[in-house]
Amino acid sequence: MRGVLILSGGVDSTTLLYKMHRDGYEVDALTFNYAQKHKKEIACARAIAERLGIVHHVVDLSALSSLLGDSALLGGKEVPSCHYTEEAAKKTVVPNRNMIMLSVAAGYAEAHEIAEVFYAAHKNDSTIYPDCRPEFVQALRPAIRLATAWHPVELQAPFVDMSKAEIVKMGLSLDVPYELTWSCYRGEELPCCSCPTCIEREEAFALNGRRDPLLGSND
Repeated sequence: MRGVLILSGGVDSTTLLYKMHRDGYEVDALTFNYAQKHKKEIACARAIAERLGIVHHVVDLSALSSLLGDSALLGGKEVPSCHYTEEAAKKTVVPNRNMIMLSVAAGYAEAHEIAEVFYAAHKNDSTIYPDCRPEFVQALRPAIRLATAWHPVELQAPFVDMSKAEIVKMGLSLDVPYELTWSCYRGEELPCCSCPTCIEREEAFALNGRRDPLLGSND
């Protein structure tokens, strides 16, 4: 089996990579540079891909950033210090980001005759990000099939009904090297521990009785 994975270098996509690896997939991973403030995640994705020895491409979409508004992830606004459930978290939305990435991934898959494209959208993301919701996945699946008719590609989002805590639980059982991953939207040397994704990440580890390895030892 062979699949294309959108690999951000964060907790969710890295866990999905390790799940695919366990399930016997040969993985081609795509990481996107869309001029995000937290470019550190790209280096993390590269290190993770190297550890598993998989095909890995960094796709440069940075020229699109000027077309996509003033998202906090693109530097137009300050990254908020809040939980994902708060209204301020909407400042981190990059319009149609996953749709754009999935379109590129589907094209890559068709060109290489790979039958499946995976991304790690999950239940927590659906609060803020429309292109992480089950309705989006259900709508896009037939569109991708139609667009790749000569070598049909199937969209897979196996975490779409799972919480981040459930994903971390799975990853711990798979020995995912979470110390290599990155989530913080501010992209500084250490996690800020106050942006939406930092808070969500720390909560997910705590719900599993563990400490985020980026924040120190579990001892």
